[in-house]
Amino acid sequence: MKQVLQDFEQYTEKGMNDWQVPGIAVAVVQGNETIYLKGFGVRKINTTDPVTPDTIFQIGSTTKGFTAALVGMLVDEGLVKWDDRVVDHLQGFQMYDPWVTHEFTITDLMAMRSGLATGSGEGLCSMGYNRSFLMHSLRYMQPETSFRSAYAYQNLPFLWAAALVENKTGKSWEENIQERIFEPLNMLNSSTDQKSFQQAPDVAYLHIRENGNITALPMDQNSTDWVYTVGPAGGINSNIADMAKWLCLQMNNGSYGSRQLLSESSMRYIHSPKTIMNAISTKNNAYYCQGWMYMEASPYPILFHKGGTRGHSAILAFVPQAKIGIVILSNIYGDSLPDYLMFHFLDLYFGNNAWEDVLEALALAKTPMAQADASASEQTDPPRAARPLETNVGNYANETLGDINISQEEGILILAAGPEKLKIYLLPIERDQFSASKTGKGLVAIFQVGDDGKSKSLEISGGRLFDLFGNRVLFQRTIEQQQDVEDKSVMIW
Repeated sequence: MKQVLQDFEQYTEKGMNDWQVPGIAVAVVQGNETIYLKGFGVRKINTTDPVTPDTIFQIGSTTKGFTAALVGMLVDEGLVKWDDRVVDHLQGFQMYDPWVTHEFTITDLMAMRSGLATGSGEGLCSMGYNRSFLMHSLRYMQPETSFRSAYAYQNLPFLWAAALVENKTGKSWEENIQERIFEPLNMLNSSTDQKSFQQAPDVAYLHIRENGNITALPMDQNSTDWVYTVGPAGGINSNIADMAKWLCLQMNNGSYGSRQLLSESSMRYIHSPKTIMNAISTKNNAYYCQGWMYMEASPYPILFHKGGTRGHSAILAFVPQAKIGIVILSNIYGDSLPDYLMFHFLDLYFGNNAWEDVLEALALAKTPMAQADASASEQTDPPRAARPLETNVGNYANETLGDINISQEEGILILAAGPEKLKIYLLPIERDQFSASKTGKGLVAIFQVGDDGKSKSLEISGGRLFDLFGNRVLFQRTIEQQQDVEDKSVMIW
């Protein structure tokens, strides 16, 4: 094992250089013991503060396994069953189709088989809507496939799983995580709120990559507060020392030390395949479980989950039969290095090349990313708008999403949406069509102009902000009244 870890360290250091990653933290667990804890690189680019085993990261969607564990505890206590219908416990739950609403089970909440398009409603989080609004919005989202017929990754159904926990315990999801998981596992440095993350003395800064350059986001900025709004799907802050304890619980059938936090039957259910996933490897089938992913592999299957926020990336994986697991946390957004290192570690540990095709694909992925950044920066200026921008200035409304405002500033249209008045700069593409990017990809806004020379409505499609109604949302112009828009954040897709 010593040689495996030495070789792995070399791969990690080389990978950080190749991917230009500021900092990485790694924990390895064998049996019920943490055998390796190490930080690499720095907490913030262009500084010397090192990443340590105690450095706090946002763990993103690896949080989903925690929410699934809380539901498993309810099952163990006889308060619910996995195949209970959600509406029998939470009468406010509603999907677009009445039959789906009636048949949707607790298992369906965490199995990624709702029938919705991938990531439905996620853009609303960035606009400042609260958790209750996001949960309510599910009823307006038109399905892309039939119920339980296909895998599509979702966050919002996990909010309903958390609501179930709150309903049965009389305590918030955050309180349950603290009392039922963090405290028994002695995860003393883990938390579920933005303030704890921002004020942690040993914390990894959030980094993004734009036009080939890596930038650290200000620690007091609010463009990532949505992570905690959807906390049950991705809002835990932790470090590798604490996450190693969480991994021990998973690898030892729900027990930690002398305590059995979850029954073995609940752990088996949480870890067992529920939905066939898209192929991750050409050689291995993959399935979604309950907040975990299951992949067939040689010599044994692996259970894992990835996580990502606007500034951090994570992966957590273990092999139940071999009782070996790894946690990797990174301080840059959209980073594939944790995946790459996890598969490398498994190949090193088992002495095979089972993940050769995945590793090759991941290694190639970083080159197109850099090329895309470079090409985006070389785009020519967009065409000028065909009509005066005043044509489109005004307020627009949708019965579900409320009001948005279109203003202009220095020859550019600005869309302000949601409670946070999120600002999106719209660039002309052709005629009455505008986009949030020079290339016309992503969010597109099309104005319908009447005979009086004023726009009457606005249709928004693409991107991930207004993704409720088949990825198209229609806003009707309201009474003319210019609004002062507070600049909460600037985002361009």
